[in-house]
Amino acid sequence: MKKTIRIGLFGLGKAGKEVVGQFLSDPEVELSWVVRGSNTAITVGLPENLPVYVASEFDLAKLIQDRPVDFVVDFSNADTCLTYADILAEKKIGIISAVSAYKEHHIECLKQASKKAVVLYSPNITLGINFIIIAGKILRKLAPHAGVEVIEEHFYNKKEVSGTAIRIAELLDLDPKEHVNSIRVGGIVGRHEIIFGFPNQTLRLTHDSISRAAFGQGALYAIKNLYGRPAGFYTMEQLVSEGFSAALA
Repeated sequence: MKKTIRIGLFGLGKAGKEVVGQFLSDPEVELSWVVRGSNTAITVGLPENLPVYVASEFDLAKLIQDRPVDFVVDFSNADTCLTYADILAEKKIGIISAVSAYKEHHIECLKQASKKAVVLYSPNITLGINFIIIAGKILRKLAPHAGVEVIEEHFYNKKEVSGTAIRIAELLDLDPKEHVNSIRVGGIVGRHEIIFGFPNQTLRLTHDSISRAAFGQGALYAIKNLYGRPAGFYTMEQLVSEGFSAALA
């Protein structure tokens, strides 16, 4: 009989709430608990039997002892990984981080944890965005002299430049400060576009996030593909690339 994969979740914001719904609807996983950032997070609509804890009011070591999990998924904020990485790594609990605003010391923290546990870091964990990254890298090699620009569009109140767009630029060997263009208008969930300009044609690779539920679907894809793998540092791009190669074989 196939084992149900047990999951803990950090983050109950706009993305976290959608992710919860995806986890609860998948029979192959069990959402064991959720940790939210503060008492102000809305829990209306969550199952009454789903344990929800406030980050400042719980003991993680005791929680994973009382309610063991196979993976912890993080949709909270950058500094949260500093509080859990060592604890989870010691217990060989997998980490799926979908936080976009990491700095170098946050990523280094996850890489240290990956020496003992499975760790995946992806600033955008959707399947679609990672697919266009792979397609973009292939086209970049085929046409290295083409002009390339990255455009990211998000809801009006999003202040920072999209971490996903920065990541795309870096993977395409572009300077994000020069080649990432940001648009803030209306209630757009998220759009990322890679534009390749040729002398006589233009090619656009576009990904639209219609619902934040796509993040939960991506996290589930990562969990199912990483379950049982050896400790190491993985990326969503790597997993999608493996699937891409398998489909073409």
